[in-house]
This record gives sequence, C-alpha cells and structure tokens, in this order.
Amino acid sequence: MELKEILAISGQPGLYKYVAQSTRGVIVESLVDGRRMNASASSKVSALTEISMYTEGDDMPLAEVFTKIYAHTGGKEAISHKESPEKLKSAFAEVLPEYDRDRVHVSDIKKCFAWFNTLVAAGFTEFELPQEPQEQE
Repeated sequence: MELKEILAISGQPGLYKYVAQSTRGVIVESLVDGRRMNASASSKVSALTEISMYTEGDDMPLAEVFTKIYAHTGGKEAISHKESPEKLKSAFAEVLPEYDRDRVHVSDIKKCFAWFNTLVAAGFTEFELPQEPQEQE
C-alpha cells in the first residue's frame, strides 16, 4: 500500500484506501475498520499526495510533514488530535517550525495528527511521494 492510494473524502471521517472504480464513483476501504463503501462521484475525494501545508516559504507536501512527524516521534503515534489547541500548536511547531501560523488553523493541525496516527496504526513507515518519471535525453 502506497501513500498515493490513500484518500481523504470530504464529509467523511478518517482515511480510505482506493479499491476500485465503480459506475457511480470509487470504491474505498476504511483504514480504521476495513469497511468498504462507495464514494460518489459528487464527493470531494483527495489523495494525500495532493495535499500540502502552508509554510513561510513554499508549501510542504503532506508526505514530507508526515516524514518529519515520524522522525520526531521515532515511529510511534503522535500527540492525540483531541488535545487542547495550545498543545497541538506547540507540538506541530516542534515538528514543523516554519509552518504559516496565519493560514494553518487548529483544525488543519488536528486533521494532520489524526491522519498520521491512522497511517501509523495501519502500518505505514514511509511517506514518500511517488517519483516523477525521468525523461531520457
């Protein structure tokens, strides 16, 4: 299972693994309980490889943020997303000190930690982005 197969669906909690294309959308499987469902074509479905965090410089892909959290926690689960906003902000600042404090909201930080913990619980240890194919010259 690769990070490019992991999806976030707006209006649905948790993360989902892409299973197959269906006539009305995509079939996905929950990483938490393994249940399968159909995500309709009208749902906003985003692959985690397409999501990034605002920083004071260039935006940082979520895969890189997860890699930093993984290194910071030593491969264990991070702080719970249910902690107080102050604790979440300080923990996120330890991992990613250059994050844009004006544009990254507490809800974004909560989602980031919740998704990271879900991925670690599902057995993820590497969060690399898929490599772009190199063109032959």
